[in-house]
Amino acid sequence: MNVQRKAAGVVLVVQRARRIGSIAGVAVAVVVGLAGCSSDSDSAADDKKSSATGSPAADADKPADDASVPSQDSAADQSTAEGTVAAWVTAVIKGEPKEACLLMAEPATGSAPAKVGNEEMCADGAPERKQIEKNLGQIRESFTPETPTDDPKVDVAKVPATGDKVEIPADKITIDGQTLEKVILAQSTGVTADQLDVKVQSSKIKDAWYVTNLDLGIG
Repeated sequence: MNVQRKAAGVVLVVQRARRIGSIAGVAVAVVVGLAGCSSDSDSAADDKKSSATGSPAADADKPADDASVPSQDSAADQSTAEGTVAAWVTAVIKGEPKEACLLMAEPATGSAPAKVGNEEMCADGAPERKQIEKNLGQIRESFTPETPTDDPKVDVAKVPATGDKVEIPADKITIDGQTLEKVILAQSTGVTADQLDVKVQSSKIKDAWYVTNLDLGIG
């Protein structure tokens, strides 16, 4: 039976699975959006309005493409999905939670506006940053080649988009010459290539691309 865990903007759907690196043996799908990214003063209200997936409900009068979406604060080039995913994977491997957080977002859903990583929610001590740091720390080992470098070179092949969304499989992401798929398999126990299904989802919000989902599947 699947179990859903919800905490500070990250929803983990877990079930029994073979061990993937250091992900505690159970992570099958990880939603890395920024649900719940509001100020302390209105977090209680947001909790009451949150949907089952952890996405905060917005005021009914506020449009989904609300103009208050923060401007991009990341130093990375977010003009393409591939550039954003490459920068995000690099930040995960290098243990840079703030940069990874700035590249993450939750797309607009229904009346709920999009939420993107910004300096406030990604700062040291911010609850969103703490939860993201915890979850990314769990996958860092699985994303890191057995012989790591101080400055990993990450390349992402272009993948056709569906509207403003792209899902990039692990075999299209290369870290220092190895595909992310091979890196994860090397860090795994009892998992074969045909069982592994890993995708990084990127979505375009306003004029920039963000990482909006990470699927780690064993089939």
